[in-house]
Amino acid sequence: MVRTLSTMLPLGTPAPDFRLRDPFGKEWSLSDFDGTPGLLVIFLCNHCPYVKHIADVLAKLTSEYLEKGIAVVGINANDWNAFPDDSPEKMIEEIRARGYRFPYLIDETQEVAKAYKAACTPDFFLFDGNRRLVYRGQMDDSRPGNNVPVTGRDLRAALDAVLAGKPVTIEQKPSMGCNIKWRPGNEPDYFRP
Repeated sequence: MVRTLSTMLPLGTPAPDFRLRDPFGKEWSLSDFDGTPGLLVIFLCNHCPYVKHIADVLAKLTSEYLEKGIAVVGINANDWNAFPDDSPEKMIEEIRARGYRFPYLIDETQEVAKAYKAACTPDFFLFDGNRRLVYRGQMDDSRPGNNVPVTGRDLRAALDAVLAGKPVTIEQKPSMGCNIKWRPGNEPDYFRP
C-alpha cells in the first residue's frame, strides 16, 4: 500500500466530462447531473483500507446530501486485473453491502481519473452548480488507526456552503489514501510512487 495525497487540482477548474458505465451496464455522463446545485465526484475502490475506514459514514453522508439535491457519483479507476477485489462484480457487492445510493462507475481506461488528476482513494472533488471546482480535499481528519472519529466534517462544511450559495473556505486539507492502482505503463505524470 502506497499512501498518497490528493493532487489539489486548482479551485475553479471546470468538471471534466466523462461517459462511464456502472457495473450493471448503465452508462452515465456528466450531463446526467445537470440542474443540481452541486456535484460531488468521489474516486474510490473496494479494497483500500482508507475507503473501508470511511465507507459506512460516506454512505450515510452521501444519502443525506442526495436528499438535499446534491448529485453524487463514485468512480473506480483501479486496475482490477491486478486487484480483483475492485472488479465490477465486487463493486456490485460493495454497493449492496454499503448501501451506496449514488452511481458507482468503472473507469476502465483510467482516462477520467487522469482528467481529474485523481491520485488516491478516497479522493473528493466538489463542483458548484456551474460545475466549477470549489472543494478538493479530505472528508475529515480520521485515518485508519488514528482514533479520530469519522464525521465527514470537512466535506460536510463544503457541501453545506454550496447548498447555501456561500463560498467554500479555500483552506482545504488534501485527502489521503492508497494510490490509484494504475495499469502498468498507464501511470500519469503526477504519479509519485
